[in-house]
Order: sequence, then structure tokens, then C-alpha cells
Amino acid sequence: MNEFVLMSDPKVAAIPTTDCGEPLVDVRIDGSLAVDSRRADDAGAFAYLREGVLNRLLRAQQLLPDGIRLLFIEGYRPPALQRRYFEHYGDELRAGNPHWSQTQVREAASRYVSPPEIAPHSAGAAVDLTLVSADGRELDLGTRVNASPEESDGACYTAAENVGSEARAHRRALGAALTAAGLVNYPTEWWHWSFGDRYWALSTGADSAVYGPRELIRPL
Repeated sequence: MNEFVLMSDPKVAAIPTTDCGEPLVDVRIDGSLAVDSRRADDAGAFAYLREGVLNRLLRAQQLLPDGIRLLFIEGYRPPALQRRYFEHYGDELRAGNPHWSQTQVREAASRYVSPPEIAPHSAGAAVDLTLVSADGRELDLGTRVNASPEESDGACYTAAENVGSEARAHRRALGAALTAAGLVNYPTEWWHWSFGDRYWALSTGADSAVYGPRELIRPL
């Protein structure tokens, strides 16, 4: 776990946030992105992102090899839902490792679910995605999206070596396009990319995050 800067690292929480006020927008509006329904919620919050993040995803899609498209899985996550995910996963880890301290549980949990107070998803700054072929077939990237480190034996880590050559090639294609568009990866989750949040700021050397956690408010 110590190979990476995890979301629970105090260096991430220490990054200041100066929210630019950019709106959350629905990625489904113009149909440019393929959107999967596996993380859909009744309110449709999962399909929202900050406008600047969406623009970068559209740019990344243009940079992918011919015949490959992005498949959007989840973007915005309400703060209350993020907290519930984090606490639930922490409870699972605690039950399986009763000798762990609270700090150990928090650090291990943050490999897979961000602590709610700094979560990129709750800022509309992060997206979970994968790749599909031109006919909509989901490509092999080594694990399912949202596979935990325990479930996948660490194959969910972006640079994991225990995945096949085809999956590694697909991860490289995904990473090259998204990196060129300005997003950064959370290295324990090959599918998780973000822009403008605290983790992005730490990774790129930016002075502050430009997107902070917020509630989704849509016009009636």
C-alpha cells in the first residue's frame, strides 16, 4: 500500500480548494459518450460531471485508437452516498482484520473508496470508465470496473502485472488518451480518473484544487 500516495494521506487533505463554481452537467445530453447503467440511481446523479471534466473526456475519446470508445460508468456521487460506501467498506475490512488499528483500516479502505471529506466523485471531478469496441462490446482491461483489491488479488491496480497482455494494452490506450487530456489516475483503480480535485492537484503540482465537494442542485 505504501507504493502509492493514497487518498487517506494527509498530503491530499492538506491541498486547499478554491472552487471555481463551474456547473455539474449531465453527460448524457448530447449522446457523445456511451453511458452504462450499472451505477445508475433514481435521480440520475451518477451521470453528472463538472463541465471541464466532461470536455476533457470528449477530447480523450478523440485520442483513442480507431474502433475504441469510452464507456462512462459513474461520475458524481452525493457526499452522503460516498460516506456510506466508505464506512461500509471499512466495516468489511475491520471484520476481516480485527487486529488492525483505525488508521490501518482507514488507509486500506482508501485504496478502494475515497474518504468522504476529500472524495473526487463528490466534487464532480472524478469518473469511473472503461473501453468498448465500436459495436459496444466491453473490452478486457483485466478486472471488472470497481473490483476491490481483495477480490482481484491486486489486479485492479493500474500497473498490476497479473493481468493479460491484451488487458495491459487496453489500459495503456485508456491511460494515454486520458493523460493527454489532462486527467490523472488513482493508481489502485485502473478505471478511476479525475481532474481539478485535490488528488489531481497533488499529482500535478497545482497550488489548489478547483473543484470541491458539493450537492447536486438541478432546476425544477
